[in-house]
Amino acid sequence: MGRGSKTTELLKECMGDTLLTLMREKPFEKITYQEIAEKAGVGRSTWFRNFSCKEEAITFRLLQLWNRWAREHGIPENGRYTMGDAGTFFDFIYSIRDTLLILYQADKQACIYETFYRAITPQHIDDAERYVSRFYSYGLFGLVNEWASRDFKETPQEMARLFAALR
Repeated sequence: MGRGSKTTELLKECMGDTLLTLMREKPFEKITYQEIAEKAGVGRSTWFRNFSCKEEAITFRLLQLWNRWAREHGIPENGRYTMGDAGTFFDFIYSIRDTLLILYQADKQACIYETFYRAITPQHIDDAERYVSRFYSYGLFGLVNEWASRDFKETPQEMARLFAALR
């Protein structure tokens, strides 16, 4: 009998959180799949049934955090993100800045970028819209990348104003 989707989501969340916790304790490369599974309280096969690599778990967890934030702040699921949501987006980024800094230290910025792309991209789009989504997600990533390199010196409101000035 298979697990329900809520159970699967909870297990994936737990494994993603465990990986992020371990990244605070030791280098990314030294974290094993067995170690993640044991600390998450699941079998190694559960890890590989849900993720093909550690980066996939990180992206899943970041996207899950964004989706939860978006729901709590009234951002509709169907559009998932619009340029008008920039203030909320920068508030979200600021709220997880400690996690993002750990990802930067581990040279896992690609997970952050991939999360932005998935958050911005509607589920059913044509090829041209995919290029537009990549363009905007990379632009947002560039802003966040610079913001992180400056140790999140600016406030989320200042970042939203800066972003609005670029449009």
